[in-house]
Amino acid sequence: MLDLYGLGKGFPGTPLPPSLSSLDRVIHIEQAVKQDITAQAPGLRPDVRFLPYLQLHEYEGLLFSYPAAFAQGINQSNLASQFQSIREGFPTPEDIDDSPNAAPSKRVLQLCPPYRKVLNGTQAAMAVGIDTMRRECPHFCDWLQRLEQLGAQGPLR
Repeated sequence: MLDLYGLGKGFPGTPLPPSLSSLDRVIHIEQAVKQDITAQAPGLRPDVRFLPYLQLHEYEGLLFSYPAAFAQGINQSNLASQFQSIREGFPTPEDIDDSPNAAPSKRVLQLCPPYRKVLNGTQAAMAVGIDTMRRECPHFCDWLQRLEQLGAQGPLR
């Protein structure tokens, strides 16, 4: 999992047309990454085995799927209403971001400076739950469904 924020120059699919929505930018880059990997290693059949996923903005966006559980998961239940206010400002948790200083992790750090992405992010994800993330985050859900469909097909030959 990579996130859209800060990919850097030279990443497949970049630079991006400025007119694309965040979701369209992510889809464009995912397709470019798949094409690049397929061109580099066609014998490994990445065309059917590789399903790139780029998180819209940042991982913490997924955690805003259930703000109260997010706050509880990082032992900061007092932040639940503030997390909820952030969430309500966007159509989906995946859309939370409107500038480099307002990325999901930056918003969390403004409210909870001791927040640590790996430790606290994992605890929060366990509290929020994947089913909630799927329900609230359509791009993430789509990727999981594609992975599940691959698994249902059985071993690739």
